[in-house]
Amino acid sequence: MGLAGTADKWRGAAGHLWLTARALFLLVVLFGLTAAARADGLLGATGYKMAGDATRMRIVMTFDREPDVKWFLLRGPNRLVVDLPRTRFALDAKDVKPRGLVRAVRFGDQGQGSRLILTGKGPFAVDKLDVLKNDDGGYRIAIDMSAASEREFDEALANQSLTTGSTVSADKGGRVGTGPISAPGHRFTVVIDPGHGGVDGGAESAGGTVEKNVTLAFATELLGKLAAVGKYDVYMTRENDVYLTLDDRVRIARQHEADLLISIHADTIAVKGLRGATVYTLSDKASDPEAQALADRENLSDQFAGMKIEDDNKEVTDILIDLIRRETHGFSMSFAHTLVGQLSTSVGLINNPQRSAGFKVLKAPDVPSVLVELGYLSNSKDEAQLLSADWRGKAAQSITNAVALFAAAKAGARAGG
Repeated sequence: MGLAGTADKWRGAAGHLWLTARALFLLVVLFGLTAAARADGLLGATGYKMAGDATRMRIVMTFDREPDVKWFLLRGPNRLVVDLPRTRFALDAKDVKPRGLVRAVRFGDQGQGSRLILTGKGPFAVDKLDVLKNDDGGYRIAIDMSAASEREFDEALANQSLTTGSTVSADKGGRVGTGPISAPGHRFTVVIDPGHGGVDGGAESAGGTVEKNVTLAFATELLGKLAAVGKYDVYMTRENDVYLTLDDRVRIARQHEADLLISIHADTIAVKGLRGATVYTLSDKASDPEAQALADRENLSDQFAGMKIEDDNKEVTDILIDLIRRETHGFSMSFAHTLVGQLSTSVGLINNPQRSAGFKVLKAPDVPSVLVELGYLSNSKDEAQLLSADWRGKAAQSITNAVALFAAAKAGARAGG
């Protein structure tokens, strides 16, 4: 073996020894922190994880022994406060970075005890808060949260005033009904969702027309016509050029207790001659390959702005099953049928204009939802119509007429039920 080979051998051995020493050092530090926590009587918080999206989240915090937990809600902003015994927090900064429904995470010592504070993007429900024993020793707090309306959050605050908080909350089946459970005096509420926005421009025509601008202009027109009726509360998921995740759009609809969500889009397609409007509803199986391809493209929107929303497959499946089993899906289909009928009198429709696919933005379990593809920017005639104020006015009026019929039918069904 030459001198070079011997040197490489010694360098490899030295590197291995350094890694071993580093690992031992980290173990000693971790052991020292744990020992220190036990020596001073502090509870040790050893880990923190969050998973979910803007509509549902699970938060898990692990401890070296069983924590005595109390929790309560606060508003201005909407917060969940979890009170703990005095705790030494040894948490990774990247794990506590806010995401999904949680806008901010704070924790620390309060003198007589410690506290974890979770701030929501808006009102939320605490579906469950449990203290559980780990199989490999230690304990964990598991918190399930979901987007809710201001009314539901206020009701939780009112119930809280009669109790002292609990680690067990109402079962999901006791909260989620077959549609939005509205407060007395609740007016029929429509949420309009202009597709795309911000760094996610959506489709673009050969002439440079960008989908996010088309959808916002049309949604604004529709908002004005619905508001002019004077019978509805109408909101938009975005009123300017901002980026929203698909889950945020669903969250906004749920927090407004929407009776109807209308998502507006204008896509492109490889077949230049294809033109006309289409109305989509949610289905776990697409009605045709074109519908599946469109859903796939729209569901990729969350990869814009350098982010990818990871789903917990079980939770997404539960939401989908929940929607399909309840009359929400029937309401969506009913409105889609009515809408196709109204649009057919004023604007051109694609062949087989009522279709379905697994659009993520339509997955609110208690909000009837449709996605309206106004036309194709890849077709010059459709593009000209989408840019025409006169055409937008006619199309928006047709949708307004369909909303009126749907709202009246729904009101009649409730009165009769």
